[in-house]
This record gives sequence, structure tokens and C-alpha cells, in this order.
Amino acid sequence: MAEAPLLELRGITKRFPGVLANDKVNFDLRSGEVHALLGENGAGKSTLMNILYGLYTPDEGEILLRGKPIELGSTRAAIEHGIGMVHQHFMLIPVMSVAENIVLATEPRRRGVLLDYDAARKRVRELSDRYGLIVDPDARVDHITVGQQQRVEILKALFRGAEILILDEPTAVLTPQEAKELFEILRSLKAQGKSIIFISHKLNEVLEIADRVTTLRRGVVVDTIAAEGATEESLARMMVGREVLLRVDKKATHPGDPLLQVENLTVIDDRGLQAVSDLSLSVRGGEILGIAGVDANGQSELIDAIAGLRPVKAGRITVDGTDVTHSRAKDTLDAGLGHIPEDRHRRGLVLAFTLSENLALHAYRKPPMSLRGFLNLRAMLGRARRLLKEFDVRGGQPTTPAAALSGGNQQKVVLAREIDGDPKVLIAAQPTRGLDVGAIEFVHRRLVEQRDAGRAILLVSLELEEILSLSDRILVIYEGRLVGEFPPTATEEELGFAMTGGTREEAVA
Repeated sequence: MAEAPLLELRGITKRFPGVLANDKVNFDLRSGEVHALLGENGAGKSTLMNILYGLYTPDEGEILLRGKPIELGSTRAAIEHGIGMVHQHFMLIPVMSVAENIVLATEPRRRGVLLDYDAARKRVRELSDRYGLIVDPDARVDHITVGQQQRVEILKALFRGAEILILDEPTAVLTPQEAKELFEILRSLKAQGKSIIFISHKLNEVLEIADRVTTLRRGVVVDTIAAEGATEESLARMMVGREVLLRVDKKATHPGDPLLQVENLTVIDDRGLQAVSDLSLSVRGGEILGIAGVDANGQSELIDAIAGLRPVKAGRITVDGTDVTHSRAKDTLDAGLGHIPEDRHRRGLVLAFTLSENLALHAYRKPPMSLRGFLNLRAMLGRARRLLKEFDVRGGQPTTPAAALSGGNQQKVVLAREIDGDPKVLIAAQPTRGLDVGAIEFVHRRLVEQRDAGRAILLVSLELEEILSLSDRILVIYEGRLVGEFPPTATEEELGFAMTGGTREEAVA
């Protein structure tokens, strides 16, 4: 006899103007299990979980907890019922300490008024020790790693009594090492009776951590299956409804002249410390140069300096022979640089702008996007319609705000704008972060097309599989310096060793 579910969602339907996000969705969660929720970007996963967390109200259907119907009209109600959610984009206050973030709005107090900080620290330490989520309660959030910030988010939910944890793309911003640590934490939580809904696009991780898998496609449940016995190929087929190429298919490269040259570059970070030290590299037309490294080893500062978003302390940067070392971002773009930023919300899009406005962000100053100093709205809309169709952007029209799209479709908008700008050099920073297998296949194919068209591609990614699959050459960065060059035939172990400061010779030995 099957175990009675801890949680059930029955016939959940949610409509937005012009979109049926969830269509009579049934989903259940058992005590002490990890149930993965799969689907393409825009399939309705986040909408369903936002309903469960009280952020949305369903148009139809009901939610049962331990067999009894419950009403979730707010996040407070969800928390009171033991439901916690860790969002893909963390909801932490950077200038506050770990302990302050965790106890925020439920602070222990002295004399009923003052924050009892010692009590808060003690409770955070007890909680972190119990669940193996080791963090420093006194550390400021903006001074800890992304992986540690995620632990803080999980501790926030546990501090509020969560028995059910919703994790939305929990490994999207983690290094492979941090992802392994997270899985150990999830196994510990599961052993202690917690139930976890795991939303991810990484099929290998789903197979590693999940007990069951439910797949959504265009708002409808395709199937719920046991993870045991499933394969990446079978899950991808369920998600997309067709066979998906999980490995990049590319021809041999025929590189031309260097189009991006970085010579002896030194860059300072926001804390006034040296983030990039005497770094030199070149990318030739017709090749993809991959940069691998553990997060926060100078990759972001290197990209910002090349793109004209951060001052250069020393060194030289040229794009197709044009010196852009001290140029503004606008002039760097005009010199022939395209930039797919690692944070599409902060650097890639203006979320309140429409899709046509976002797609015109680089081109609005020039004909036909503007005429005699005025925006040509008809031309902007026409270009947007063409690009949205060409890049298979779903969930919106040219007049739709960018904020209304799923993460994967937002990324396609950024990709469309940068590629349509016909750059000589294209920086692709974390280009598939948070994307589903179908969108990843699409982005990879487009990057290889750009390489084959003679453009120089600088790929920066935390995903070693992506680096090895796409790159023609690989450089490893460690503490702001390049510590090795590898062919695409290198192993993940070789790259991983170099990423922690080891040498290739040591790795082989």
C-alpha cells in the first residue's frame, strides 16, 4: 500500500493574461523524500511553487497538508504550515550579518524591545550544527561565498520551522564542489525527516539526489516517475517532447587572427584588493576560449574590465586592433564587443522595460531604431518580432515587460540582442545559468555558429562540462592569475586540480 502523501496539490490551475501557466496540475510529496520538479523554462514550475509558498493564489484546485485542505494566501501562512522556500535569487540583506538575516522578523529580544544578539548567534550556531550547515553567524553576508549564502537561506527556512523545503534551482550559482556539499546537506536533512521539492535543469543532479521526478510541459504534468532507472536522455525527452542533443556537435576549428588581446592586465575589486594580476590572453577569430575557475577568483573583474565596466589599473585591452583599455562601455561595444553578462537581471536587462526596448538597448541611437533624434517605435517592434521568433523566446510579445518572462527566456532575449549586434568578439559569461536542457542546447548551438562565422568567443563558466564541451582551448584562473592552459580533451579532474592552485604535472603524478 502506497504511503499517504505529506502534501498534495490537486487540480491546480493558474492563469495570467494570455498565459495558462498551470493546467489542472496534480503533485504530491511524501515525508522524508526529495521530489524533483523538471520542465523547460516557462513550463510552470516556479508558478506552481509560488502558489505553494503563498505568493500566488490558484484560480482552481486545492492544497492538502497531511490530508487536510489548507489555505495559503500569503508567505506567512505557508511558513506557519511549515513550508519554506529558497529562491534562485537569494533574498538576503548584504550589509547585515548571517545571524541578523536568519532571525529577521523573528528576532529574540531583551526586555521585549532590544535585539538579543547573543541569543540569536547561539540559536544560529545550534541550528547550523544540527543540520551540518556550517556558517559564521557574525560574518557579513556580502563577505561570504555564494554557497555559504545558500546555506544561510536554508537556515532561515529551518529557523522558522520548515518541514517542507522548496529549492528553486539551488545549484545554478554553485561550483561543482559546492553542489556536492549541498547534496550532502540535503541527504542529512532527508535523513532527519525533512521533505524537499528540488527544482533543477541539471539532469545528472536530479538523478543523483531525487527519489521521484515530476515533469511539467507547458503547464501540464507529463508524468511522475521513480528516479531509479531513469536516464538523462529519458528525462530530457519528457521535458522537451523530442530527442535532445546533450553533447555539443561542432566541427574542427580554423582560427584566424587575434580579435581580443589582453596584455598584463591588473584590476582592482570593490574592496580595493587586486582581483586580476598581470593577466594576459588572446582570443582568435573562429575559436572559443574557455576560462575555468572556482567562483570569485577574478573572473567577474576580468569580464568587467574587458567590457568597460570597471577601471583598469595596469595593462592593455584591444578589440580587433582598437585600444579599449580605458574606454567606456558604450565605446567598447562600438569597437565590436558583445557581452552576455553573468547576471542577466543586474547587467543584461532592464526588467521594467518591454522586450522591444531591451532588444534595442545597444542600437537605439542609430538608424533605423532612431530617426532625427526620435525613437522609431515601429522599427523597434519589427526587430523585436523578428528576434523573438528567431530565438524562440516564449511567454511574451514585443510589448511584454522583461520581468514577466522566465529566466531561460530572459537569457534568450540577451543572447538575441548581443548576437544581432554582429560583434567581432563575444563574451559569454555563465551563458546557460539556470537554463533547461532545450535552452542549453539552443544557446550552445548559437555560440558554435558564432565561432564558425569567424567571431572570437570568450566563454567564462563555472560548469566544467560546458567548458570542456564548447571550448577549443581552456585557461584556468586561480586567485586572479592564469595557472594553466589545457586542450578540450583534458579531464574534469585535471581542471579541478588546477582550479584549486595545483599544477597539471602534480595532477598527472
